[in-house]
Amino acid sequence: MKLKDKVAVITGGANGIGKETANLFLREGAKVVITDVNKEAGAKAVTELSAISDDVLFFQANVSERDQVANMVNAAVTRFGKVDILINNAGITIDGLLAKMDDSSWDKVLEVNLTGVYKCSKAVLPIMLEQGSGVILNASSVVGLYGNVGQTNYAATKAGVIGLTKSWAKELGPKGIRVNAVAPGFIITDMTAKVPEKILKMMEDKTPLKKLGKPEDIANAYLFLASDQANYVNGTILSVDGGLVV
Repeated sequence: MKLKDKVAVITGGANGIGKETANLFLREGAKVVITDVNKEAGAKAVTELSAISDDVLFFQANVSERDQVANMVNAAVTRFGKVDILINNAGITIDGLLAKMDDSSWDKVLEVNLTGVYKCSKAVLPIMLEQGSGVILNASSVVGLYGNVGQTNYAATKAGVIGLTKSWAKELGPKGIRVNAVAPGFIITDMTAKVPEKILKMMEDKTPLKKLGKPEDIANAYLFLASDQANYVNGTILSVDGGLVV
């Protein structure tokens, strides 16, 4: 087992990539805390994941709310005694062209996708520093690397995540804490379900592998980066996009 007795906190863990990552991590021996704003989805996810292992906990939290994040981390430590891995997976989209975008759409996406990453990482940092070890994995995106029409706010947050990742890798590497990011391409999730079918077909055609990704493709990338197999990988942005940006 690649993550035996490791404790992982996964934000946005009730659905999609987060839930699939929790599933995989549990199978690889980890103890997992999933957090999500959706209490009903979180409870359902834990019920399903408990079939794999009893070492799974759901905590309802909004990653943009500092007090809720602190309580989430406290719950993880109370239940499992430590935090070895943080996956900043939570994210939202409110798409729109710049000319039509209102300030609230900008603010909400930044609060979750960028400030939420900062707040969650800041909350687990004292624990990891005391341990002298830890892994922080951040969800970026192909659009954070190359931009996308109609996603000014989302692309800005995912580009910002890359900046955080590289800065923290330099700051925290000497402390035994590795920080990396995954940049998914178009993955079949509830988020992409909002995208018009013709756009998805266009992206599929543009991808050299001629298919869209699945949540397990990203979960497998997280597993590698979280495991000791990646113990010399720090500050990297791993693109998992089927060659879309080649």
